[in-house]
Amino acid sequence: MTAPPVTRRRSTLAGQALALQLGVVALVLVAVAAVSVTQSLAAFTRTESRRVLAVAEDVAVDGVVRQALAAPTVSPRNPVTAVADGARAVSGTSAVVVADAGLRVVTATDLALVGLPLPVADADGGDPSRVAEGRSWTGYLRLVPDGPLAVAAQVPVLASDGRQLGAVAVTSDLPGVLPRLVASAPDLLTYLGLATALGVVGSLLLARRVKRQTLGLEPREITALVQQREAMLLGIREGVLGVDADGRVVLVNDTARELLDLPAGAVGRTLAELGVDPEVRAVLSGPGRVTEDAVIPRADAVVVANRRPFLVDGTVRGWVTTLRDRTELAALQRELGTTRGTTETLRAQAHEFSNRLHTISGLIEIGEYDEVVRYVGTLQGSAEDDAAVTGRVGDPSLAALLVAKARLARERGVVLEVTGSLGRVSDDLSADLVTVVGNLVDNALDALAAGTVTVELAEPDGTVEVRVADTGPGVATDPPDAVFGRGVSTKGDGRGIGLALVRAVCVRRGGAVAVRSRPGEGAVFTARLPRERTADDRRVGAGR
Repeated sequence: MTAPPVTRRRSTLAGQALALQLGVVALVLVAVAAVSVTQSLAAFTRTESRRVLAVAEDVAVDGVVRQALAAPTVSPRNPVTAVADGARAVSGTSAVVVADAGLRVVTATDLALVGLPLPVADADGGDPSRVAEGRSWTGYLRLVPDGPLAVAAQVPVLASDGRQLGAVAVTSDLPGVLPRLVASAPDLLTYLGLATALGVVGSLLLARRVKRQTLGLEPREITALVQQREAMLLGIREGVLGVDADGRVVLVNDTARELLDLPAGAVGRTLAELGVDPEVRAVLSGPGRVTEDAVIPRADAVVVANRRPFLVDGTVRGWVTTLRDRTELAALQRELGTTRGTTETLRAQAHEFSNRLHTISGLIEIGEYDEVVRYVGTLQGSAEDDAAVTGRVGDPSLAALLVAKARLARERGVVLEVTGSLGRVSDDLSADLVTVVGNLVDNALDALAAGTVTVELAEPDGTVEVRVADTGPGVATDPPDAVFGRGVSTKGDGRGIGLALVRAVCVRRGGAVAVRSRPGEGAVFTARLPRERTADDRRVGAGR
């Protein structure tokens, strides 16, 4: 039977904080202990240096020591031995050594040193002893090569006439690390216990506070949540932009960056710092809590924004805006509207022709032949008007659109004239021309209660130029070109994005659209569309 796999239990935030606190406490205690040991060693050295120097001076002026060194005898039974042992016992030092004028040991606590030369080199690398020159010295000595390191003092023994009779060396062994630690911090265990208790309590309080601020989530859960949010933002086809109450970007996905033309490092910067147009900033973070289907003006697209506030305890902390590229959908809506209009026009024409045939038939039956001739002449004039349009426009879709718009204009009491000419065009250009001409003509008809709308077609230098002029009141915006960015809604009958759509279609194709207007003198819209699409427009078309 196979044993079940062992699942490692992941530590919680409180456990990690506790481990971190205990680690910090341990490091602090080690550092404090090291500093304490160093300070205690320095203090011991200062104190012991003075003490061993005082003991060595006392022994050096002793009369017995002077008399014995005047006629030195190297022997363990030397009378100096009693003086040295007494001084060591009284002072508590480690060793007292007496040497003759040649610095040969005549007596010492360690009898193995008797007869050996007195060490004068500093064991810690300091200046060597100059006791042979009659000068006192303190430093570090090892009386035997493998002996303990000791604080030492060497003092010369002088006769009454000033001659040097010998030298006295007194040493005090340095204590080990543990004794120095115990001496420097006798309450170390107490400090350790208090620090550990404070660390545990502090870590638990810190973990509780952090957990409350993170909504009870563990670090791994927060990481997973962030990864899921990033995956969700990247997977959404619509643009998502979040800004705080100060207008600073807090989240943005790739689609939103592309639609608003934001740099890669947009998060953390305000919309003003990113160079966002004030009109767009008003849509993304302006006054008001909700924005419904606002059109953001762009040269090459129709972007629709919907904004909702982010509330915390009833207070607005920021806004989340979803962005959609409605260029293709708006174009399809317009094309569908144009197709419907053409279909309705054809249906009305069929019905009208049926009525006209019935009229002609009735006139013939009652013998009104002169009236038949007059009536047919009237009908022939209307057919010639339609033929004039189709004769100037070689593209069937655009010709049908203009015929339908001409009939619509007549119903409204407006005259629609078509001038210039246009030959056959490609299917993609035909679709773009239907969108551009349909919107421009609708815009002109909406501006007129009566008057004339003129559509002029031309083909200069590999482009198709469409000029739509009307005799209405003109464009009220200042400057006039601002009319292309004034869409405010995509609801109802779709008004508000027609001219923005015209500009988007022209720019994407590599062309342009402009308006010339004076108040009371009408408006002239001029659109230029290259016959060949740009590389960007081909990529857009391929992705549809």
